[in-house]
Amino acid sequence: VFLLFFTTHEELQTLDVDDAFFSTPEDIAARALQPQGGVNFIRTFKKQAEDQAVNLPANLKELVQNATYVQSPDSLVWQYFYNLKGAAEYPFPGGVFQWARYRRNGTGLSETEKIFSESLNKHENTLTLATLRIFSNGLGQPHFHFNANEMGYVISGCGQAGVILSGVTSTFNIAIGDVIFFPVGTQHYLKSQCDEDLLLILAYSTGNQLETLRMKDYFQSTADHILAQLFFKHQAEFKNFPWAAR
Repeated sequence: VFLLFFTTHEELQTLDVDDAFFSTPEDIAARALQPQGGVNFIRTFKKQAEDQAVNLPANLKELVQNATYVQSPDSLVWQYFYNLKGAAEYPFPGGVFQWARYRRNGTGLSETEKIFSESLNKHENTLTLATLRIFSNGLGQPHFHFNANEMGYVISGCGQAGVILSGVTSTFNIAIGDVIFFPVGTQHYLKSQCDEDLLLILAYSTGNQLETLRMKDYFQSTADHILAQLFFKHQAEFKNFPWAAR
């Protein structure tokens, strides 16, 4: 089972090998492919009633005798492949991230990680992928992304998602099999509400380094006298926050 993300917001256009073949005039296909028997051999191909991209033939074992492949060199493989499940974990209060992403500073990356990171950045309209695990009753705090839309799929657990707009918050429950979408610049949060962890796979529409701003970061970076004016509270009260008390 594969979970696929495609870098388009328009209707996805796909051309399968068999569709291309059967759409090509017989004489043109014969001249291009040059089989023994020429056009007569081309005429022995029959279009199946079912889409073979979805439904495998019932007699597959009879048709295929050898389906082994030799692994390509690492320098080629890791441009297109990344072991996300085996990647380093990046913990945060309440959960953990694992990333398949581009990083401007490659210090500390393995050679294969560097190959994949640079490959993402070389191609337009690529994706950053991640797994997000939020522990039971944990919180992925409000944040937004400067340079990417975000789409996610719930693998396990259940929880609540929130979209925070000016003057209004939209909240909704999420569970296994649900897809969520947060447009670029939209502040949002995720909260786990089950006994088991909430686990999602996330896709971000950027091949550059993902730029994120979290509520704690922008609150912490704002001077306490500015916060006092905004919230009509005494300046000293903002020392109640843990970073101010240190």
